Amino acid sequence: MKRILLGLVIAFISAASSTIAAQTYKVIVNTANTTESVSKEDLSKIFLKKKGKWEDGSSIIPIDLGDRNPTREAFSKEVHGKGTGEIKTFWQQASFAGEGNPPLERPGDEDVIKFVQMYPGAVGYVSAYADVSGVKVITVN
Repeated sequence: MKRILLGLVIAFISAASSTIAAQTYKVIVNTANTTESVSKEDLSKIFLKKKGKWEDGSSIIPIDLGDRNPTREAFSKEVHGKGTGEIKTFWQQASFAGEGNPPLERPGDEDVIKFVQMYPGAVGYVSAYADVSGVKVITVN
């Protein structure tokens, strides 16, 4: 009986932590963007600049939060499977090799939202509790 109860508690905690992780950020696009959802794999490619066009052929402009922002760390781990430091190293190596530059950064949620509002191809992420009025939240599959 204790083993069954322990198993149920562990299952509940695992499910709860997955839900919490999924709720740490929202992915946002400009309201003119027709995209409703994106796979985690494509989202990673977008922010690593390995995918540069939306389905309609328009250019994608990814925008990152600043590297000290806790939402960025959560996003990096969830989407790329790596921490912010590892992603910074990736970009340093890519820049040095002439293979591209990292996405632009903005320090906070409001700054990312303003950027996304200004550029139809922009995609960013903000904390789960940010006021996302004026932009569209898309689903990550």
